[in-house]
Amino acid sequence: MADNSRPGAVRKKKKAPLKGSGGQGRRSLEGKGPTPKAEDRPYHKAHKMKKAAAKRQQGSAGPSRQPRLGGKRTSDELVTGRNAVLEALRTGIPAKHLFVMGSLEGDERVKEILSIATREDIPALEITRGEIERMTEGAVHQGVALQIPQYKYPDASDLGLSIMERWHAGELSRPPLFVALDGITDPRNLGAIIRSVSAFSGQAVIVPERRAAGVTASAWKTSAGAVSRIPVAKATNLTRVIQQLKDQGVFVVGLDGDGDVSLPELSLATEPLCVVAGSEGKGLSRLVAENCDQIVSIPIDSTMESLNASMAVGIALYEVGRLRSGA
Repeated sequence: MADNSRPGAVRKKKKAPLKGSGGQGRRSLEGKGPTPKAEDRPYHKAHKMKKAAAKRQQGSAGPSRQPRLGGKRTSDELVTGRNAVLEALRTGIPAKHLFVMGSLEGDERVKEILSIATREDIPALEITRGEIERMTEGAVHQGVALQIPQYKYPDASDLGLSIMERWHAGELSRPPLFVALDGITDPRNLGAIIRSVSAFSGQAVIVPERRAAGVTASAWKTSAGAVSRIPVAKATNLTRVIQQLKDQGVFVVGLDGDGDVSLPELSLATEPLCVVAGSEGKGLSRLVAENCDQIVSIPIDSTMESLNASMAVGIALYEVGRLRSGA
């Protein structure tokens, strides 16, 4: 028998057995399975965003709807302010809706705006101050805004091929004339160039898909309505489109202050021609310049470093037109 009377010895009492839990503890440790994704939890923000996205997708697949009162599609653009809206309507910008603030104190501009809208059958909608301010997102509106649709750009390759086919079929009285823009980012420059192309019997303007000005309300106004007559085509790769034009018999000349040929000596003017203009600061990009048949300069006073792109294109097209008339 063990001696528990020695100093430091402790008598241990045997514990009674515990009652079993019936496996409940083991089941609680198993849990409820993997945690659901955030977007699958009904009360999570991600779940609500997923439902909203699905609803938008379902709505876009359905029939097109007219914009709500005081609203606009993200692809549409607004012209705001009485002078801007009046000028836009005068130049024939295609318009979807005219928004006019209720209780607006009209002047002669507002009267003419409403008169043109009535004549052109443009729906005029009366909205509140709060609605027009939300719609114009802080822009100066003076109580009026004009909604114009997004411009539909033809494909540059398809358009070039179509025009050249018409030329070879004898359907055009003058050789085709294209203008390609390399890095023009100001829509007012684009509008002015479109106007010049129209004035000198050009067929089309070609712009790159990226880092280039597009046909906005500002371009429409500056073109004085010429956008409705001259197509503006987009090129995914401007260099490739230039090469395609050359393959179809178009001569390509680039405008640059250090050109090898002076504009009055442009012998290619009487041929199917594409005039390429670069930005005022950077000029023509290297790849575009390498694919030009000639680099042409415009003689100017030595005190002037360069010309505005739209002005340079206008001068070049005038000279092309003069040379063609004398041919």
